[in-house]
Amino acid sequence: MKIATRMSSIAPSLTLAISAQAKAMKAKGIDVISFSAGEPDFDTPIHIKEAAKLALDTGKTKYGPSAGEPKLREAIALKLRTHNNLNYQAENVIVTNGGKYSLFNLMLALIETGDEVIIPVPYWLSYPEMVKIAGGTPVCVTTQASNGYKITAKELEKAITNNTKLLILNSPSNPTGSVYHPDELQALAKVIIEKDILVVADEIYEYILYDNAQHLSIGSLSPEIFQRSIVSNGFAKSYSMTGWRIGYLAGNVELIKAMTKIQGHSTSNVCTFAQYGAMAALESSQDCVKEMLEAFKERRKIMLEGITSISNISCAKPEGAFYLFVDISKTGLKSIEFCEKLLQDQQVAAIPGKAFGADDCVRFSYATDNQSIIRGMERLESFINSL
Repeated sequence: MKIATRMSSIAPSLTLAISAQAKAMKAKGIDVISFSAGEPDFDTPIHIKEAAKLALDTGKTKYGPSAGEPKLREAIALKLRTHNNLNYQAENVIVTNGGKYSLFNLMLALIETGDEVIIPVPYWLSYPEMVKIAGGTPVCVTTQASNGYKITAKELEKAITNNTKLLILNSPSNPTGSVYHPDELQALAKVIIEKDILVVADEIYEYILYDNAQHLSIGSLSPEIFQRSIVSNGFAKSYSMTGWRIGYLAGNVELIKAMTKIQGHSTSNVCTFAQYGAMAALESSQDCVKEMLEAFKERRKIMLEGITSISNISCAKPEGAFYLFVDISKTGLKSIEFCEKLLQDQQVAAIPGKAFGADDCVRFSYATDNQSIIRGMERLESFINSL
C-alpha cells in the first residue's frame, strides 16, 4: 500500500507519545509522575455534566447542523462580544470537534499550495503539521527567552514575504505560558494591517492567567485588525472538558461557510448533547473556572520554586496556561534524550522541547496535584545531580 506523499513530512505527536508511554508504565504498576499532558486533572464541573445528561434524557441525540447548534453559536457570539470586545454574530461562529480541529479545518479552508504561514517558535506542535497537510509552508520564526518567547513586530515584518497569508498567534502560550501585552499586540497589529495579512488568535488558555496578566484579543484593537482576525477557542482547558471535544472558531462569514462545507463532508456535526454542556459552561456561573485557577496558581508556585532551586536548569515565570518551559542546555542533553532518561531513571514524564521547535528546552505541565509536583521536583533534582 502506497501512503500519500504528503504524509512523509508530517511528524507524529510527541506529547501523545510520551503521555501514552507514561500511562503504559502506570498500568504496569510503576509509580510514574506525569508532567506531560496538557490536560487539567479536575473533573468537569457538575452543572456542565448535568446539562449534558438532561440533553440526553430529552432526546438531543440526533444529527445536528454542521456548523453547530444555533443556541450554542449564539452563546459563543455573545461571549465574544461581551468578554472579548469582538463584534461577532452567530453566523460568524462554527462549532468544531475540539479547538484543534477548528485550526485544522481553518487551514484546509484557507491555505493553498505556496501560501506561507508564520509561526513563532516555540509553537504548539500541531501548528506546522496542520499547515503542511493543507499544502502550505510553515515559516517558523525563532523568538527569544529574554522577550518571553514572543514574536516582535520587527521579527514579524522581517518574516513576511509576498507569499505570506497568515500569522498564528497563541496567547497565553503553549508551551511557554507567555502572554502578549497590549503594546506588543498593538505593534503586531500595525504590521499585519500594513502588510495586509491575516492572523488567527489561538485563545484556548484565555482564562488561565496569573499576576494580574490580562488577556486581550488582537481583533479588538481596531476595525482594521478585526477584519484581518480569526479567533480559535474551546472548552477543554478552562472548563476541564478535554474529552468532550468542543471547540469553536469565529471569523468572516465566507470563511465560516467554507469551513462548514468541510465539516459537512468530514465530521458532519459535533456531538449534539455535548454541545448542551458547552452552553451551560458559558451561561452559568464562572466560579468553577476561578476555583481551578486558584489551584493552578498554587501549583505554579510549587513547581517554580522546585525548578529554581535545581542547578543547571532554568525557566521564565509564566503569566498564563499551566506549563513551565525549562531551559536544559547546561545539562549537555538535548530534549528527547533528557525526557527519555528522566522517565526511565526517575519515572517522571515531561515533553521534549523539540516537539515545540526548541530542542534545548523541556515542557513541564503542572496540571496535577501538589504532592505529585513536590515528589516530581525531588526526582528531577536527583536526576540532574546524577548527570
